[in-house]
Amino acid sequence: MSSSPVPSALDARTQAFPVLTTDQISRVRPGSKIRVVKKGEILFELGNKGVPFFVLPTGKLDILQPDLAGERLIVTHGPGSFTGEMTMVSGRGSLVRGRVSDPGEFLEMNADGLRPLVAKDAALSGILMRAFILRRLELIRTGQGNVILMGSRHSANTLRLREFLSRNEHPFTYVDFDVDKTSQELLDRFQVTVEEIPVIICNVCGVLRNPSIPELADYLGLNSAIEETQLRDLIIVGAGPSGLAAVYAASEGLDVLVIETATPGGQAGSSSKIENYLGFPTGVSGQELVARAITQTEKFGAKMMVAHSVAHLDCARRPYKVVLDNGNGLAARAVVIATGAQCNKPGIANLERFEGQGIYYGATYMESPLCEAEEIVLVGGGNSAGQAAVFLSQTARKVHILVRSGELSDTMSRYLIQRIEENPEIALHLRTEIVGLEGDTRLGRVTWQDKTSGETSVHDIRHVFIMAGASPRTEWLRGCIALDNKGFILTGRDLDTLADAPAWTLARSPQMLETSRPGVFAVGDARSGNVKRVASAVGEGAIAVHLVHRASAEL
Repeated sequence: MSSSPVPSALDARTQAFPVLTTDQISRVRPGSKIRVVKKGEILFELGNKGVPFFVLPTGKLDILQPDLAGERLIVTHGPGSFTGEMTMVSGRGSLVRGRVSDPGEFLEMNADGLRPLVAKDAALSGILMRAFILRRLELIRTGQGNVILMGSRHSANTLRLREFLSRNEHPFTYVDFDVDKTSQELLDRFQVTVEEIPVIICNVCGVLRNPSIPELADYLGLNSAIEETQLRDLIIVGAGPSGLAAVYAASEGLDVLVIETATPGGQAGSSSKIENYLGFPTGVSGQELVARAITQTEKFGAKMMVAHSVAHLDCARRPYKVVLDNGNGLAARAVVIATGAQCNKPGIANLERFEGQGIYYGATYMESPLCEAEEIVLVGGGNSAGQAAVFLSQTARKVHILVRSGELSDTMSRYLIQRIEENPEIALHLRTEIVGLEGDTRLGRVTWQDKTSGETSVHDIRHVFIMAGASPRTEWLRGCIALDNKGFILTGRDLDTLADAPAWTLARSPQMLETSRPGVFAVGDARSGNVKRVASAVGEGAIAVHLVHRASAEL
């Protein structure tokens, strides 16, 4: 049995910038209009929203990236080429400039015309979507976005901004003050002091000094394509694997909005490698899996709001209102709660003091270079901890796993346990906990205790990864939705066991994933009795969409 050849760089370039045939161009014509363009004409600029999709039967168009030195040419589109990357389907602002280099007649199509074309024409959809994805990946790989992030690898806020941009697939250039000799020149040019880092330079001229995540999201216009006043068929709160099952709702024609507090993917999105997910025999990183899911949801028209949390659910009457942290209310006929769970923080003195300065809650390619060839500590005994340990052992000198219990078999998959036991770079410490963290501006020493012997030991370790279980994010639902004694959401038949559940208002019983409120569903790690696996979360999301159709028919 022969294996498929690995695509060459030339193959990838051809797929990113294909030339359409005459027949393919003819299939674009019905939904487009002819636009006569002149040399030097700018068709779209950085930050422009609602940028049309152009196909070039004749003429040429330069795609340019303005930077601090002027402009960089990314590509020149010629006859048979087409414009766009993932902003074509997300509706977010353009990351590039389009300037006509040879006059001609272009076919112009707006987003309302492009989406049906992608949905109905399978052959063209494959060509366009593949090109859009590969073009975005190339922008990310080369740092040719409209954002420059200047910061320090030793800054918690820098790490936070890098993670937000990376997990939202927003291309950016990173300048590290600790290693880049040109950084002082940039600071002087924009009159920024070292105390104000990290700094964001956007669209060549705009400057944000140590911005919060919501400030950055608003400045980049990541939510500008979302109309907050419209009544939607479905709002999904949370963009983890269960929430990203929005693809099923959008593909079935529902008007869907997904709301994510920070970055899409939830706990799964920060996993270095998921190896027990169906269809990926060699494994897949959490970020890659999430990126594919987001692309699918946006392809079918779902909208995603990031960097906004939900303050509470107004469930007094239908349609329900999801009230955001800024006070705005978003109305929906049905709601799916997919808020997942948040990492538990052990009660260790100085823990918050060293967050981002040696204490981390994720193990990805951004954190691993920080502890290259060093000893590190990883706290936790679940699958996320096991995946992180195996991943970090590739670059760290030694990984110490600290587990409170006496064995891993109850919390971790067998294949991960076997890898940990066979890896000489990983040391497993059962019934062991951290009892002390010390350092100056950064973590420098870790003290842990063997609970069996009572012995404590001090180690010169500068990096600790916390993956010690999680608690549901359901505080905003109290008084509205029935929860169990640990804060997880009760659904379906589990509601029968609760004596003081809110009064059910319909003649029928709650559906399988339905909460104590008709038309409000819970899926994934926030649901009582959930199975902590990515596959089950995705499955629950898909089932919930089916149940939403039933519930919506009651209105």
